[in-house]
Amino acid sequence: MAKKQRLDKIIAMQGALSRSDVKILIRKGAVTVNGQVVKNADFGVDMDNDLVAVQGKEISLEQHIYLMLHKPKGVVSATEDKNLPTVVDLVPKELWRKGLFPAGRLDKDTTGFVLITDDGDFAHDILSPKKHISKTYHALVNGTITEEMEKGFEKGVVIGEDLTLPASLKKISSEPQGDWGEVILREGMYHQIKRMFGAYGLKVLELKRVKMGKLDLDPNLAQGQCRKLSKEEIALVKCREMPSSTEEKE
Repeated sequence: MAKKQRLDKIIAMQGALSRSDVKILIRKGAVTVNGQVVKNADFGVDMDNDLVAVQGKEISLEQHIYLMLHKPKGVVSATEDKNLPTVVDLVPKELWRKGLFPAGRLDKDTTGFVLITDDGDFAHDILSPKKHISKTYHALVNGTITEEMEKGFEKGVVIGEDLTLPASLKKISSEPQGDWGEVILREGMYHQIKRMFGAYGLKVLELKRVKMGKLDLDPNLAQGQCRKLSKEEIALVKCREMPSSTEEKE
């Protein structure tokens, strides 16, 4: 049997109302559980099975929330910043709730898929290299992506005193400034992709994260926009997506 939680707590958890505002509405008889008015703030609610409505409008009860954000340039991957807008600042009011944070970081000038959540355990799972959850990027470099580089990424690249985990690199297109390559990583060293290309004398001109696990960035999501993920999409984030040739040897 699912553990029941306080009525005022679970409504406030959804983000639209403060807990004090919820208690006022409950006392006024504006909250129903399974169609019945409930005036006790500590009334126990089963989040999986009970239907809760506030002022006649049914609300979705979720323990945690998972958002896909299409990050633009100039926005930092943080919960707050004194000088620049953050990814959390871009979450619209109807999706905002306490405790939101980005599960992983993108550089200020890197664009693409940022996952925002209030679920710390989930974030730990997808960020741990041991879980082999991959992140896929498209990078424009100021030169040519060679077969030698592709094989080098596959073996791991020495950056500073570190050797990266095996990664995938393949050339996907060319333009006057240089080549576009697709890079798949399953770790997150500081400026890793820029430093990996730097080891081959190339500079990254543009960088965009296009996939986490097996979930692609929604092509209909404009920069700066975000939306909730479905249960199926959340499961795709947890899937490992790595060519067999780049697997670590156990």
